[in-house]
Amino acid sequence: MSTPFLTAQWRFLVMLNYEIEPAILKNLVPPGTELDSWNGKTFVSIVGFLFLDTRVLGVPIPFHTNFEEVNLRFYVRRKTEEGWRRGVTFVREIAPRRAIAFVANTFYNERYLALPMRHRVDVQSPHGSAEYSWRFGKRWNHLRVETAGDWREIEAGSPEEFITEHYWGYTLQRDGGAMEYRVEHPRWRVMQTTRAEFDCDVKATYGAEYSSALGVAPSSSFVAEGSKIAVYWGVRI
Repeated sequence: MSTPFLTAQWRFLVMLNYEIEPAILKNLVPPGTELDSWNGKTFVSIVGFLFLDTRVLGVPIPFHTNFEEVNLRFYVRRKTEEGWRRGVTFVREIAPRRAIAFVANTFYNERYLALPMRHRVDVQSPHGSAEYSWRFGKRWNHLRVETAGDWREIEAGSPEEFITEHYWGYTLQRDGGAMEYRVEHPRWRVMQTTRAEFDCDVKATYGAEYSSALGVAPSSSFVAEGSKIAVYWGVRI
């Protein structure tokens, strides 16, 4: 097995999921992949979470081991000899450190922005909540959920399974090609949300084409517990 490029823990993943018209994503689908769907519907997700104990090639980078991330992603799949590989592609990723954005953009051609960020997570109490915020221009944006109940296993065939069970990443390269990389983690547990809120200047952050889809209540929302993860070197496809 190859050595991971990056290892970390992803914890307390707040996932807000929105149905979107496939045509909006068409130009971002990496060659060799196709849009993945659940029950005939195409989704994008706003995901906020904590990156903890982050290491690049096994080495912790000072001041860059623990931080927040918020991303807007959608779901693709690629047919291989072994079967379908189900993965994600990112519209935009936000992190609070310039070096993180530089590495991700340079090695994987991701679409990172480095912005001031903050978080508040308390999902262990009977009426918990989790919030991730970022400042874009002069405005603080955020996603926030209120939670109830305990962690539970993901049900087969559920929206939670579709959103979380993607173990590949695909990026559209500058020359029009595509890169594939593997993401390794165990199956996560999830927690129910009773309320979800997304307050964002969508047009400025992601583009006017996303305003309609992200301007309504999400189709589903939940918090995933997270785990240790490993991201492997990308390969051209």
